[in-house]
Amino acid sequence: MTELNFQSVLDHLLDSKKDIPQGHLQYYSDLDPKSLRLFLDVWKNVPANRKLLLLDTLTTHLDEDTLVSYEGIGKALLDDASAEVRTRALGLLAESDDPVLVDKILNIFQADTDLAPRLQAARLLGEFVLMGELEELEEDRLHKIEEALISVIRSDENPTLRRQALEAFGYSGRDEAVAILESGYEREDPLWVSSALRAMGRSHDNRWNGSVTAKLLDADPRIRYAAAEAAGELNIEAAGPILIQMLEDEEEDDEVTMAAIWAISQIGGEDARAYILSLLENAEGEDIQEFLEGALENLDFNEELNKFDLLSLDEDDDLIEFDENFDENEE
Repeated sequence: MTELNFQSVLDHLLDSKKDIPQGHLQYYSDLDPKSLRLFLDVWKNVPANRKLLLLDTLTTHLDEDTLVSYEGIGKALLDDASAEVRTRALGLLAESDDPVLVDKILNIFQADTDLAPRLQAARLLGEFVLMGELEELEEDRLHKIEEALISVIRSDENPTLRRQALEAFGYSGRDEAVAILESGYEREDPLWVSSALRAMGRSHDNRWNGSVTAKLLDADPRIRYAAAEAAGELNIEAAGPILIQMLEDEEEDDEVTMAAIWAISQIGGEDARAYILSLLENAEGEDIQEFLEGALENLDFNEELNKFDLLSLDEDDDLIEFDENFDENEE
């Protein structure tokens, strides 16, 4: 059998009658400049449906394998003639922290001729806003992103795009954020309320605890879903019993149920563990069992993280006490 190399992988890509084997996916990762040029030369001759199949397969694999990176392909295809390709190319950049990408993503967000790439660009911009809040992105780039998001939120653009911009803006610590999130929350449209709730969760600002908790038992499942997610992100302890009540009452929407379970695993507590264990004992189906086991692992992780945070606080208190005693002795 001929040894597999990147050229043979690309030859295989051109044959629409063949599936794309799992073993080929690693060859598209971390392409050097020469390999990327080779890929782009072949790409021009790949049938449209085949292109989308490859990009969807790479995106799925990116979620499953933390050791691969398809950033080179993602960057190279941002100017592709197909909006579907541009959208998927942005998806391949979901884990990128390259600040050089900001201007290109902003341009797609503001000026692309199709909605799908603009929506995907908005999602990515949210991640860069978070980087900025963590002081991992230059202030001028962060400011440009925030201004672009605010401009779209306040515009008469497509409502879905405006809501996606609102969710991305949730990471921002800008003074305008409070009024913008409140405005979305107070609308009658459940889609806007849901986006505002997601933004509140992303803000990690406990000023929103009451607003989020108030929507956990809303009549609209979309709002309940977003409120559950936000309650978990904000780690609202008071939401724990309400989330368990949600799970007792929820009969119609599996997505709301899963969001509530995951939120409980983020908030923690003995009631949370007992409840998830009871669900696991009665679970039917491999998928739900795996999900509940993942929720328990997440609960363990968050509890360990909380212990570490408490230990850090104790150490800080000890240092303060040491400094005070040292100062007294000096005097």
